[in-house]
Amino acid sequence: MPRTPKPVVPGWFDPDAGPAEFRLLGTRCRACAAVFFPREDCFCRNPGCAGGELVEVPLSRRGTVWSYTDAHYRPPAPYVSDPDAEWQPYTLVAVELAAERMVVLGQAAPGVTVADLEVGAEVELVPGVLNEDAEHTWRTWHWKPVAAGRRGDV
Repeated sequence: MPRTPKPVVPGWFDPDAGPAEFRLLGTRCRACAAVFFPREDCFCRNPGCAGGELVEVPLSRRGTVWSYTDAHYRPPAPYVSDPDAEWQPYTLVAVELAAERMVVLGQAAPGVTVADLEVGAEVELVPGVLNEDAEHTWRTWHWKPVAAGRRGDV
């Protein structure tokens, strides 16, 4: 029986989108155009704005590495790991989104290490899997370096 895809955090992305359409979902204030991620659904967080309607917007799929590090500790939920298995470090990447000029944190794609990254390098958003159980594939996002010949697409 196939597993049902479920986002780790509902509303942050479309878990059914294919790789070419996969985007994080934020919200934009109609009054001041401020963009928020994680999304804001109640009020505009811009202190200079009297408030306005918030609408869902897809965010840039590309950005540049702002910072990165190895995570050598076992993180809390919703990250899933077997406490009896040897811990495998992973790479965290802070990415400045191309159009929004905001920084979004995420895990690097499987196999990407700090040796593969540098500040200012272009990366793209790709769908990922956090965990699978008998019923669900728990979806998340990852950042992956852009191949040299594919730079510039947003």
